[in-house]
Amino acid sequence: MGAALTGTNSTLFGSKEHTSVSRGVAEFLSRRPVLITAPNERLLVLPVEGLDSRRLTEFMALCAPSVPHLVITSRRAHALGIDAKSPMDMCLSADDTADSILASVTDATSNRTRKATPAGHAAAAAIQLVKLSQGLPAVLAADLGQNVFTSEPEIITVEANAVGRFSDDAAQSLTLASEATVPLNSGISTRFIVFRDAMGGTEVAIIVGKPDFTKAIPVRLHSACLTADVFGSRRCDCGDQLRLAVARLDDLGGGVVLYLAQEGRGLGLANKMRTYRLQEDGLDTVDANTTLGFDDDERNYRVAARMLKMLKCTRVILLTNNPAKLDRLSKAGIEIVNRMPIEAPINADNRRYMTAKATRAGHRLDQLVAHLADPS
Repeated sequence: MGAALTGTNSTLFGSKEHTSVSRGVAEFLSRRPVLITAPNERLLVLPVEGLDSRRLTEFMALCAPSVPHLVITSRRAHALGIDAKSPMDMCLSADDTADSILASVTDATSNRTRKATPAGHAAAAAIQLVKLSQGLPAVLAADLGQNVFTSEPEIITVEANAVGRFSDDAAQSLTLASEATVPLNSGISTRFIVFRDAMGGTEVAIIVGKPDFTKAIPVRLHSACLTADVFGSRRCDCGDQLRLAVARLDDLGGGVVLYLAQEGRGLGLANKMRTYRLQEDGLDTVDANTTLGFDDDERNYRVAARMLKMLKCTRVILLTNNPAKLDRLSKAGIEIVNRMPIEAPINADNRRYMTAKATRAGHRLDQLVAHLADPS
């Protein structure tokens, strides 16, 4: 009976691949090393997030006689002046410290020159895994060959190909956890429907009013923004957009807000604060993301599509200024009937951010673009 329960696709344990990746993410969140395997590759990898001198020394001792190298994304490589189309391996030198390694990952510029070569499949999977943990998109990695650990705690092993399939699996694992009526201060009636995935992630569908699900439904995809949604930050337009969207849906007779745990366009709160620091040093929101090694948008739209399908909402009118949302949600299987703009007020603190969204990221902010063209 035990063998049947622990098979490759048990309802209790899930698939072996999914379980190994979810455990790998948990290890990275705890800043522990993970073994990533691919044909002819066995890499021991450690997140750069949280690196200090003691952790670096212990990791190098654990890898010996192999020598760790630094793996960064192609975006970060470009920021360092390296022509790259894929993640890159960068050699470490004898005088490297935890601080110098972190500087190679987070600083806007770097005076240190490192030899770099395209990373292998296992190293690229390590970058995907660390992104799933919402840490800095860089790892230390050592090729172990046939080395075997004899005295260390058990190290989780993750197969490289499984990492690439994990996001799809996580989206498909969404289940409806609970729901309740939530009256808002504005007087608007809503129902909150909470979804959970196999990783313990929480997403919320907010049903505003009484939408007619036999017709195309007005929908707002809203990435959680603690700074603006809760504290009223003026650095972005997120909080204003959320409140405008709820009011607009109520005026339309009902609709849906998907409140998604994708802070900072999928970077996570800690990395979002890192991009803010880079913006304070002069970068715009697009360059701040890519300088840290992220894509401009790291969000998983399959999660939103899965939620809408579970709500029987497959034809939508999307409240957005971002044409990329239309494209990516459509590719995830949702029919986009129309787009409705949702332009929030511009202030002195968010003007540069809004300008970058319009001129760099293609957001349809017609009022702002008209003002930029004729400031008089």
